[in-house]
Amino acid sequence: MSGRIAEKFRSLALERKSAFIPYITAGDPALSATLELVLSLERAGADLIELGIPFSDPVADGEVNQAAAHRALKSGATVEGVIATVAAIRKVSEIPIILFSYLNPLLRLGLERFADEAARAGVDGVLLVDLPLEERLPGLESLEARLTRIHLVAPTTEPVRRRAIAKAAAGFIYCVARLGTTGARDEAPAEAEALVRSMRSLCALPACVGFGISTPGQAAAVAAYADGVVVGSALVERIGAWGTAPDLFRRVEDFARPLAESVHNASGRSASEDLLREPMGERGKVGHSRA
Repeated sequence: MSGRIAEKFRSLALERKSAFIPYITAGDPALSATLELVLSLERAGADLIELGIPFSDPVADGEVNQAAAHRALKSGATVEGVIATVAAIRKVSEIPIILFSYLNPLLRLGLERFADEAARAGVDGVLLVDLPLEERLPGLESLEARLTRIHLVAPTTEPVRRRAIAKAAAGFIYCVARLGTTGARDEAPAEAEALVRSMRSLCALPACVGFGISTPGQAAAVAAYADGVVVGSALVERIGAWGTAPDLFRRVEDFARPLAESVHNASGRSASEDLLREPMGERGKVGHSRA
């Protein structure tokens, strides 16, 4: 099991920094561009990468990410192609990579086959956005043994369910900043800080916040209390607009750099001490310690 996720959060804790985690849709504008987009984001300061596997019915996503998924599918992106792209990234980068996916594309491939091929390619984790915590499917145990399964928790998640998610958690907790679908918003999420504090009381894993964060100011506000900040739709929207530009990769790097800097420069985080007090093997002892 790869330790890239755990090691990245520990190194950031030593520097008292939050993680900048950009999300992009693999295959948009084409799989051949995804490798260079990831490297551009890493140069800009990304600490981890979320790669979305395109799906025809992404119900948790807003219009921007839906359009990106459709462009990626039209360009010929497949689960196998995304995995092959990660393998190509691994030849030049060790940045932790989490695949963000709906369940159907992985079921079509087969969960065991997906887990085996993804792990061998160098995927670190997977976030299955529409798979309930309680659902146990053939092959899921193999997937969870090979890859870090990231779990989502929302402001409306009931306390008993938050405890169950904390117990099952691995890698980090993905705190959904607001209700509704993905997409840029005009203001920083108001409910996210309380959600982060709630999950910290239940689980020692890093708590990262996503959904609706789109500007350096918003990112800095969230980084002041969270262990990581996920920025997706704002980047995906630019990739959609700049997809045919000859300087696409430079533009994406220039757009992402202020976001990364705002996250890394934010102060007032309260979790760094917890990360440093406990050996990484003890993180998340309430559940798993895989990362």
